[in-house]
Amino acid sequence: MLKNLYIENIAVIEKTNVDFSDGLNVMTGETGAGKSIVIDSINAVLGNRTSRDLIRNGAESAFVSAEFDEMSEKAVEVLKEYGYETDDGTVMIQREIGLNAKGKCRVNGRPATVGVLKAIGAYLINIHGQHESYELMSPELHITYIDKLGNFAEELEEYSSAYKEYRKLQSELNKAEFDEAERNRRIDLLQYQVNELEQADMYIGEYEELTEQRNIIENKEKIANALNDAREFLNGNEESDGALQELERACRSVGEVTDVLPDSVQVCKRLQNALYELEDCFEEISGLAENADSEIGNIEEIEDRIDLIQRLSRKYGQTIEEMLDFLDNAKKELDYLERYEENREQLMKDCRKARQKAEALAEELSVKRQKTAVSFSERVKEEMTFLDMPNVELVVSQKKCELNALGCDDIEILISTNVGEEPKPVAKIASGGELSRMMLAIKNVLADKDDIDTLIFDEVDTGISGSAAQKVGMKLKEVSKSRQVLCVTHLAQIAALGDSHFKIQKNVSDGKTYTSVNLLDHNGRVNELARIIGGVEITQATLDYAEEMLNQSADNNI
Repeated sequence: MLKNLYIENIAVIEKTNVDFSDGLNVMTGETGAGKSIVIDSINAVLGNRTSRDLIRNGAESAFVSAEFDEMSEKAVEVLKEYGYETDDGTVMIQREIGLNAKGKCRVNGRPATVGVLKAIGAYLINIHGQHESYELMSPELHITYIDKLGNFAEELEEYSSAYKEYRKLQSELNKAEFDEAERNRRIDLLQYQVNELEQADMYIGEYEELTEQRNIIENKEKIANALNDAREFLNGNEESDGALQELERACRSVGEVTDVLPDSVQVCKRLQNALYELEDCFEEISGLAENADSEIGNIEEIEDRIDLIQRLSRKYGQTIEEMLDFLDNAKKELDYLERYEENREQLMKDCRKARQKAEALAEELSVKRQKTAVSFSERVKEEMTFLDMPNVELVVSQKKCELNALGCDDIEILISTNVGEEPKPVAKIASGGELSRMMLAIKNVLADKDDIDTLIFDEVDTGISGSAAQKVGMKLKEVSKSRQVLCVTHLAQIAALGDSHFKIQKNVSDGKTYTSVNLLDHNGRVNELARIIGGVEITQATLDYAEEMLNQSADNNI
């Protein structure tokens, strides 16, 4: 759950530190006080898209830090997948947004990316705001409710794999079915390319060998002169001795005194070793000279071969290795096209088989969805009836459609809010308040289908009042018994049910606006509830009523 939230320089919040509790945490405040800023800050630390416009005027950067504890096994598992260990089940996520610099993200003090924050955050908090009601206005998303309630993750994975295989084979079949003339043109081209490369008979490393041979031939005289000079310097000539003879004399001279000068023994050995090394060098130089003097190859033939390789490289690849890869691929494609009918027939069989498998899995999934849809309708209707919508009728329309990534079902939730009316698409029937209650009902039905420990409801009470508001509050309280709930609300009936109550308040000082988030004690809650109930003028009767609301909530232990 979300244990602590620290916000710095986000919009009108200069600095605030909030410690949330288990159960139901409610947040209230005047319109424009900054309640949405708290939600924006949480969104930012969860890796969601944000803007530099959030940075407080005059500040160079903004910073948000969120500490979570008692995380689910799935959340811990995801952390480990990204390389972040947590021994005590806690994690600290931080995000800095720079005005003129790239933002920074950290997980438990180690660098992270926004993508990592988003991946981890998806298993820590689920935010349900007014915008989420638009899910209900988008029929293509309704199928996800049924799949989540039915726990169809494994079935969807199996179907998805089969569907992808079918689509891959279908794509290959479409590519194969071009006209005969085009196929023959392609065969002619491939045959020419294969023949040209095979006749060249190149091997990896040949170009380097050829250029080396050319360099030796072009510098043959220079090489011969240099090696002959080196041999003379080592072995001497008719006019003078070389280094070998001189070193040999030095070795003999030192050897004459080793019996009377023990310290000279090591020097004598080193001279002897140097003599052996120089003799080896002389032999190697002699060998190089003989090789350079022999016929390496015909320079014209070498030049022709180099020109051929360079010409082919302009068509088939920069290196011989790339050209040989091109040849291998061309031979495979040529073989495929020459055996076109045989391959096409097999591909059609494979494609039909893959489609039949996908269709069978889609049908199995469709049957399961049909059963789950009945349960979904009944349970959501029951929740909505509790939320002061007793006349609601809810059905799940399920029609067959072409195979797609989710199967063969076109699913849409239909609703009727008045007796005698046929259920129709949600977008044509439900008001804002009805959408909010419907979304809360659906979320409550699906609440035990995920491992997320913290739910945030941002003004889910929009468009409702009276007993409906009371029941929405009761339902939020019910949800909070199994997980942490944060709720931004304008209604006293809901605020009175909170286990912790935070007031978001805006103040002006020295020409600047500051927003604070403060945990209210009992008296503070009474005054805040009275403000929500009574508006500008708060009477003793209003205070007494607020006190009564809090006492009733505590006595009933709702």
